[in-house]
Amino acid sequence: MNAVEIEEEVSKLAEAVFDAAEFPFSFLEAFGNKSTTINRLRSGNSNLSDVEGSVLQRNHIHMTVCDEGNVSKMLSTLRDSPANAKAKVKFILATDGVDLEAEDLNSGETVACSYPDFADHFGFFLSLAGIT
Repeated sequence: MNAVEIEEEVSKLAEAVFDAAEFPFSFLEAFGNKSTTINRLRSGNSNLSDVEGSVLQRNHIHMTVCDEGNVSKMLSTLRDSPANAKAKVKFILATDGVDLEAEDLNSGETVACSYPDFADHFGFFLSLAGIT
């Protein structure tokens, strides 16, 4: 996928009705992950997260969907996860469908916005699709 295609997919995701159970997988799909990768994460076979209810994709991202108002707290929980170092995670992300916060663990750069506005920050995550 190229950056324009990713932007379109992320925009669709941000505009759609928030589905907490599907968000991590839809997010990864928007960045070009194949259905086999998504299915392995969904089944738990390749989900390396040590935080309950979270999804960790090796070499990429550790993310969670949390209760409303707990985004900052859950981002901190993800940041402190020992699984990040083992799996060489680049990004952490937490959302409650109202707000979204993310951090690039290598640079320390962060994004905090309302959920519908996260499409405006898709460029922050382009390295998930191999685009630098």
